[in-house]
Order: sequence, then structure tokens, then C-alpha cells
Amino acid sequence: MSQAAAQSKKVSFRAKESTACPICDENHQKEQMFQGGGRLIAGKLAQDLRRLYEKNRKFGRVSPLDYVMSVCPRCLYSSFPKDWNSLNPADNEAIRMATDSRRSYIEKILGPLDFTGDRQIALGAASYLLGMDCYQLRGASVAPTPKKAVCAIRAAWYFSDLHDEFPHIGYDKIRDLLYQKAAVIYGYTLELMQNGNEPVDQAAGMLGPDTDNNWGFDGVIYLNAFLTKKFKDQMAPKPEDQVLLLSRAKRTLARLYGSGKASKGKPGPIVEMTRELYDEYNAILEAMGGEK
Repeated sequence: MSQAAAQSKKVSFRAKESTACPICDENHQKEQMFQGGGRLIAGKLAQDLRRLYEKNRKFGRVSPLDYVMSVCPRCLYSSFPKDWNSLNPADNEAIRMATDSRRSYIEKILGPLDFTGDRQIALGAASYLLGMDCYQLRGASVAPTPKKAVCAIRAAWYFSDLHDEFPHIGYDKIRDLLYQKAAVIYGYTLELMQNGNEPVDQAAGMLGPDTDNNWGFDGVIYLNAFLTKKFKDQMAPKPEDQVLLLSRAKRTLARLYGSGKASKGKPGPIVEMTRELYDEYNAILEAMGGEK
């Protein structure tokens, strides 16, 4: 069989050059996804800005998200590729010292994992959980907060899929917890966009939240409002606190809605989804006796 014919039946390949882990010096070949060849069949855009993909009859389940995070198979250090080597000595030491707890944490959730194998749904989920864990230990210079937000919502998508496949294990509880974490971290990201305590512009190219379209800071504003509405009961159990929470998210959403109406350059889908969400906010707040 020719090399081209063999490639036409595969989803991914290993990079020729080795990648050295800056934490433990392990060398490995990063797995990357082949482009084209009918591997991806794009479906609809979900309300949380996730691009859904249809199952491919030839290749089975294919997800570009599986291959985004760089993960060391030995120490389980995980990051977005651009941040892989940009570690200061304190970050490096903190991540190295947390290796055993990182492995224990991920195995309690997903069982033993082998990142030398081909990426699949469990390894994809683990890559983002590990990313959240590692960015928690990194300094402000790499803008860890928006990256944790992206990792959290992507991990939530994975656990939604895992729950669909294995409905009796309790992955839905992990999914909802991750969505709630994403809601909180997107809120922090909005604050950072205003106070400048992290260089969030440095993360602009990877805000996604999915790989098919980078909605940038518009996506941050929209997702903060969407997730706040979805998980308001968990984020603020008291009705009066919910009104304050929703009112704050609505004011930020209103600026996105207004700029969308005023600009022909805004992508159509997010303008329409923002309008629908804004209308939902008005109805909820009116029903709760808050501002409309």
C-alpha cells in the first residue's frame, strides 16, 4: 500500500521531530491530525459555541480538539503549544512537584491513561483537565485565566460526550461542575480585560472556544452571560443575589449586542445568538422582579 493510501485511512500522524518536556525532559512525538480527506463533517453550532461534528462512516469519531493540547506522557504536564516552553523557574518547579498529585487526580476521574497511545475521547478529556491543573500553577505573564476558561468549557464538552456513551457512571456531574467552573473563570476573564492584571491579549488567538472559529473576546462576553444564566442557581442560591449576578452579566452582554447591531463586521451567528440571549435575560429578570 502506498504512503498516500495509508494516510487516507488514518486520522492522525506523529510529528517527525521529538518534543522534549521542559518539566521532566521526556522526549515524545506529538500526535497531529491530518487535514482534509473528508475526515470532518461539520454539524451545527451549539448555544455554547461548540461546533458539533457528525460521526464519520469511514473514520468514526473525529474531533480536532483531541490534538490541541501538548501533554507529556511521563509527567502529564499539559499546555497549549505556544506556552510549552515558556516556563519560569518557579512555574517549572511547582508543576514538577505536583506530578504525583496530577496523576492521582486524573486517574481517579478517568482511570489509568497512556498518552503514548492515539488520542481518543478519554485522552482528549484528560488533556484539558490537566491543562486546567497546570495553568493553575503558572504565573500571570502567560495569561493563565482565559486559558483555564477555555480548558474548562472544552473539558465540559468531553464529559457531556462521555455521559452520552456511559450514562450510568456520573460523568454528567463532572460536566456540570466544569461548566460552572468555566462560568466563574469567564467572569474573572472579563475582569482581567478591564483591569489588565494579566496580558489577556496574549491569549486572543486561542479563545475559541472551539477550533473552527475564534470568537475572541466577543465569545468571552457571550459565554459569561450564557453560562451565568444556565447555572445561576448554583452560582447564587439566593434570588436577590441571582438578580445582581444576572444584571451584571446582562449589562456586559448589552454592550456586545449594541456593538453587533452597529457593526457590519461582526460575524452573523454570534450577533443573532446574542440577541436571543439578551431577550432571554430580559424575560428572566422581569419575572424575578429585577431590571429589564
